[in-house]
This record gives sequence, C-alpha cells and structure tokens, in this order.
Amino acid sequence: MNVFIVVVLLLAVLLLLRALWRQNSALGELRNAISSNQTFLQKDHAADDLPAWRELANAVNQLISDNAELRLQRTGQLTQLEATLGQLREAVLIVDEANYIHLANRALREIFPGARDLVNLRLELIVRSAPFLKYVNETRAGQPLPRQEFEIIDRQKTHWIEASGAPIPSPDGKSQWALFVIHDITNQRNLERVRRDFVANASHELRTPLSIIMGYIETLVDGHLTMGVEDRDKFLHTIQRHSERLKSIIDDLLVLSRLESATPGIKFTPVDLDHFFNQLADDYRLRPAAAGYTLSVSVAAAVAQISGDQEKLTQVFSNLLDNALKYTPKGARLEIAATVIGENEVECRVSDNGPGIPSADLPQIFERFYRVEKGRSRETGGTGLGLSIVKHIVQMHGGRVWAESHEGQGLTIRIRLPRSQTSSASELPKPASPGQ
Repeated sequence: MNVFIVVVLLLAVLLLLRALWRQNSALGELRNAISSNQTFLQKDHAADDLPAWRELANAVNQLISDNAELRLQRTGQLTQLEATLGQLREAVLIVDEANYIHLANRALREIFPGARDLVNLRLELIVRSAPFLKYVNETRAGQPLPRQEFEIIDRQKTHWIEASGAPIPSPDGKSQWALFVIHDITNQRNLERVRRDFVANASHELRTPLSIIMGYIETLVDGHLTMGVEDRDKFLHTIQRHSERLKSIIDDLLVLSRLESATPGIKFTPVDLDHFFNQLADDYRLRPAAAGYTLSVSVAAAVAQISGDQEKLTQVFSNLLDNALKYTPKGARLEIAATVIGENEVECRVSDNGPGIPSADLPQIFERFYRVEKGRSRETGGTGLGLSIVKHIVQMHGGRVWAESHEGQGLTIRIRLPRSQTSSASELPKPASPGQ
C-alpha cells in the first residue's frame, strides 16, 4: 500500500514538473515573440492547461500585429513625406527626441555631401555646431525661436545656414520631435565678404591718390606766393600724375561694372588672330614705353579665325602687354602666340622673360586690387584691376585664363578660347564672382 502511494505521488510530481516545464517554455516563446515583434505560433497542446492561455496568446498576437501595422504606417508616412519634400529647394530635417535623423531630403544632403545617408545617424555626427544643436534642443522643447544663422564646419569646408524650426509630435505620439527648414546661405555670405573686401580695397585705392592730391593742393594754396617756380611745377606734376591714376582706377571700376551688368554689350564677330596680334604688336612697338623691348608674334597657320568681340579682346591683350612692359626691365623679350588645342579651342599666350611671380601669388593675381609688390605697382601706375578685367572678358567668351611662372624665369599668361560661339550675346554666361 505504501509503495502504491509513493508511486502515485511520484507520477503526480512528474506530471506537475512536465506541466511547469511546458508552461515556462510557452511563456519563453511568448516573450521572444513580443521582443522580436513576430507573431506567436501556438503549438498543439502547448500550455493548454494554463488558465485562458489561448486567449492570452491571441491577445499578444493582436498587439504584435497592431504594433507592426503602426510601424509600417509610420514608415509609410515618413516615406511619403520624404517623397513630398524631396524636390524642394529648401533643405528639410526631422530629428527625434534623441537627435536621430528621421528625414533628410536631397537639398539637405547636398549641403553635407560628405555624409552619404543621413537617416538614422545622430545629428551630432553631421553638424558640428554647438549653437545649432542648442537651437535644436530648444526648438524641440517648444521654445518660440526666430530664424537664425549658423556656421557649420564640415571637414575642411565651412557652411553658413539659415534655419527655422518647430516642434512636432512623433508618429506614435509618445515623444516630441522637431522639424527644421534650412537654407544654405554660404554663397550669399561669401558674396557679402567679397563686397566688403571690394569696398574696403576700392576706398583705400581711391583715398591714396586723393590724400596726395589734397596734401599738395593745400601746400600750394598756403604757399603759392612764396613758393619757387621749380617747386610749384613739381607739385603740379605730382597732382597731375595722381589725378591720372585716380581716373584710371575709376575707369577700370566702370569697365568692371559694365562687364558684370546684365547687358555687357559684347558682340561676336570673326577675328583673324594673326592679323589682330600683328596689328596690336605694331601699335605697341611705336609707343615710347616699348622702346628697348623685343616684341614678337607667333600664330599657327591652323588658328585662322575665332569668334569674339575684337574691342574687348584688344582690351584683354593690351592689359597683358601693359603689365609686361611695366614689370619687366628694358631689353626684355615679349611674345604673343596662338596655337590650336583640340577641335574647337585656341590657346593664346603672352609671355616675357622678366623677373616672374612667386608661385604663392599666382592663384590670387586675377583678384581685384591684388598686387604682388604693392609699392612697385603704384609707382608704375597700376590700378590692380587689369587682370580682373582680363578674367571677366575671357569668361564672357566662354574661355578661361591662368598664369604660369617661376620666380626669376618670366611670366606666361595663357588664355583658352572657343573658336566658335554657340551662345548669343543675350545668353552669355555670367562672369564668376570676384575672388573666385
């Protein structure tokens, strides 16, 4: 009898242990299904002895299905929003409560080309600007903030952006996100800087001869009765020289203004480069300033004609020859040459065997008022605008210009021009901003 009771108890314990194991196993599978958001597959007779097990499993499956539907709906909303905003010129950014990026349209990716895919990245990894990150946090917190400008450092490049933002609820409504509309104002900032520099440089260049003229005039007014004839003539010649320099600066500024206007007045006609260069060289050989210099012309027979504005091309090569005569010593050799490059390009060059230009200065010599030797340039009457005018006219012809030099071995200015023009004067490309 005792043995029977023991056997019965053992069987009961085994059945209980088996039921507990099945229940724990079923609960573990249910927990895994919830954590992985996958539908719980009910096995036959799995934990059927748990109270309301099947009802619990069905309720969990319904929750998992609803959650998956919400996630899909949220993804669809973001995809639809990105498709809607993707073609906007303004950059659009949406970040969540942890500063993870959930939407970045094409315009935003163009501002930060270094990051291929911005979505799901932390904003701090892309935007290195403490003021902007603070602006993001304050906007998300609901503080009313005006539109602001920020400086963003992206690797070796600096961007300026203008941002405005607003808090938005997350798709599940459980947290606060933020949406921002961003404008890239880098070019505008660069243009403002160029304009400021230009005004400052122009003011300085105009003030220098004006100050000299005013000083000499005041001296003449105060002492003309007692001043000797020789001193008076010297003063008057100095006033005349600086008046002419002042006029040259103003004339060059007017030329640049016309070139940058909407109607620069360029007219393309056939130009025979061989005849054009030889006639220009003959004119310069007769000038007193060219005495003692050797000026040669070399134009390849295949060059023939190009389409260009002869008056403005004369201005280009006259500026280059004037510079060569000013900055090379007597006895120097100057050469104007032209060769064919490819099927539809001609390369013209003006070279000399003078002192040359340091390589560090070459990238800047086409900027306004840039001088390699400032004092010497003023002594020779240079305005610092000639090469900038050259650059503008060449660009209006659809060409490009650059300088090659080794200090002490002369300077060569090369100009590439198309042989034929496909654009009318009204469709000319706008010259690049100064300093670019």
